[in-house]
Amino acid sequence: MNTIRSTSHSQRPPGRFLADYGNDRKIAPKNKGDARKSQNGGDGGGNSGNGGGPGGDGKNPPSLRPSRGLFGLVLAVTFAAMLFLVLSQLSVQAQPVEDWHDFQTLWTQGDLSKVEVKDDGVYADRRNPSGAPTPVFFRFSPTSDSRKFYLEEVKTLTNGKFNDRATPPWRTFLIQSIFIVGILALLWMLISRGLRSATGGAGGMLGTFGKSRHRTLNKEAVSVTFADVAGIEEAKDEVTEIIEFLKNPKRFMKLGGRIPRGVLLIGEPGCGKTLLAKAIAGEADVPFFSISGSDFVEMFVGVGASRVRDLFKQAKESAPCIIFLDEIDAVGRRRGGGFSHGGHDEREQTLNAILVEMDGFNSADGVIVVAATNRADVLDPALTRPGRFDRQITVPRPDVKGRVEILRVHAKKVKMGPDVDMERVARATPGFSGADLAAIINEAAIAATLHNKDFVEQEDLEEARDKVRWGRSRKSRTREKEENKLTAYHEAGHAVLQVLLPDADPLHKVTIIPRGNMGGVTFSLPEKDRYGYGVKWLRATMRMACGGRIAEEKAMGDASSGAMSDIAQVTAFARAMVLEWGMSEKLGFIRYAGVDTREQFIPEKEYSDETARLIDEEIKRIVDEAYADAKSMLEANWDKVIAVAEALIKYETLSADEVRKLMRGEPLGKPTVSDLLAAEARAAAQAASATGPRVQEPPPEIPPGVLPTPA
Repeated sequence: MNTIRSTSHSQRPPGRFLADYGNDRKIAPKNKGDARKSQNGGDGGGNSGNGGGPGGDGKNPPSLRPSRGLFGLVLAVTFAAMLFLVLSQLSVQAQPVEDWHDFQTLWTQGDLSKVEVKDDGVYADRRNPSGAPTPVFFRFSPTSDSRKFYLEEVKTLTNGKFNDRATPPWRTFLIQSIFIVGILALLWMLISRGLRSATGGAGGMLGTFGKSRHRTLNKEAVSVTFADVAGIEEAKDEVTEIIEFLKNPKRFMKLGGRIPRGVLLIGEPGCGKTLLAKAIAGEADVPFFSISGSDFVEMFVGVGASRVRDLFKQAKESAPCIIFLDEIDAVGRRRGGGFSHGGHDEREQTLNAILVEMDGFNSADGVIVVAATNRADVLDPALTRPGRFDRQITVPRPDVKGRVEILRVHAKKVKMGPDVDMERVARATPGFSGADLAAIINEAAIAATLHNKDFVEQEDLEEARDKVRWGRSRKSRTREKEENKLTAYHEAGHAVLQVLLPDADPLHKVTIIPRGNMGGVTFSLPEKDRYGYGVKWLRATMRMACGGRIAEEKAMGDASSGAMSDIAQVTAFARAMVLEWGMSEKLGFIRYAGVDTREQFIPEKEYSDETARLIDEEIKRIVDEAYADAKSMLEANWDKVIAVAEALIKYETLSADEVRKLMRGEPLGKPTVSDLLAAEARAAAQAASATGPRVQEPPPEIPPGVLPTPA
């Protein structure tokens, strides 16, 4: 039961927009040498960073590396020693003798032979009349005192007829030494390989962290060009200058001019910043290094700065070229803000490396940095000063003309019907970004496909627009009679006030069919794009938002939580009028809201407690005035509210013209939902009777108090 209006909340000057969003693909470089450059910073001469070793150029001696054969030999010897050590400790599969006196008894009886004293026990062969002798043993504690004691006992028992099988000390020392040397050799091989890769080798467990994770794109690899960019001719002209400089730098240096070192693309999400960068890559015949700001940050301190240095190093080697840093606010936020005050903060170290690298090259290097962000207000001032990002190009939400161009670009990929009017769709989508418009075309194509249509019709675009903005309609949902009535009066209160208030946006349609997480929706259709808010429009919108709660209270004698979003909208407008827009007569032309940098959790407050009390009083006064005016208007026109609410219960959806007819007291000449269901049932019955006698199934039971839906 929310009141929703398609109103643009952007207060920037009008602008035009980008028209297409290509898929981001990983493209292989032109040749293998470039591939090696883009991956590990080498020159393509071999596996190592400097072209030496087996893959070198033949002039320099191969680098000394641990031999793979030696490494395998060490592993084999170590494994053999460990296996021998384990096997030497295993006892022969023999029968144990639990007590020494039993062992002595067996020897006295003549049942034992071949007695041997080892490190852990006394072993012998027990005569077996039915076959071969069975080995037996008596185990003692493997200490020097125990072995010495039992050695004397065995010597006395056998009169010296036994064998002493003590392990020589040199063999124990040799086995332990081989085991330790093998472990040390294995660790040495792993560490040496990691250190070699960290100093420029062909990758390893330590060397890949400091390498840049960029992608290299070229003109042939990108399908997006300036022909796919619509509505921002000024931005296209500025980036065209950069491309011309990269192709012919002497033309710009003839008069002493200097091309910008950096270009910052600023715009809200979905406005086409990345698309413009892809168009640059598609138009420029130079290497294009693309990387995201989050790719610089890792769990290891100093990795981000190392990647920055590696990226700029490779860019200078490939000059002229373009570096594109997407979402630069991930590493370019203002230093010293929030809770990151330490000198070893990883993000600040990365930002410092970017600042140093951008100062380390000049126009003659032929390297231009293009960055994109939707939070330019949080970037560090040292990053946006002249000499680093010299130009800041704003990519705003499109106006009506820009939306038409964007829709036409996306419609080229979809089969459209003859009744499709792109200008009508553009006028009905104020405040939509390029991504929203692309989603409308895609959703309309999906809906037409599911309905087995040959092409996309206008109604598919209308439904797709509502679905993108407010969510999918839930026509199969059934509600109790009282809940349905409450929703109808709530939306009728919004609709009647929207028609009565001359400063509000024109009414488009009203429905009690649930959509998204809303029980009902009142749609408004602004006549033009709005880049600022007037006091008259704000007051009219606040009064219209209050109409839902007032109507349901008067009709049902109770209030519901359905006005939650209405209350939030009214409160936000009133607070902004007082704190930010200076629209309070008592507080005057002063801004009391703090600067929104989203860096601190404690809100900024630069006024006294007395002023805070006045702010609260003014906000409440504005809301109370809106509520009182809306209540008086609805009470004076309550018969119109009843007519619209009853029509919503019957028809569920009303257009603006139908609402005006009802308010004038004119009847609606269209079938109700029940009539449509009855006609459909009659048609089904006639079809069944035409095919022959058939057992008719009883209709499904409907719970009492539940109304049918047109689904």
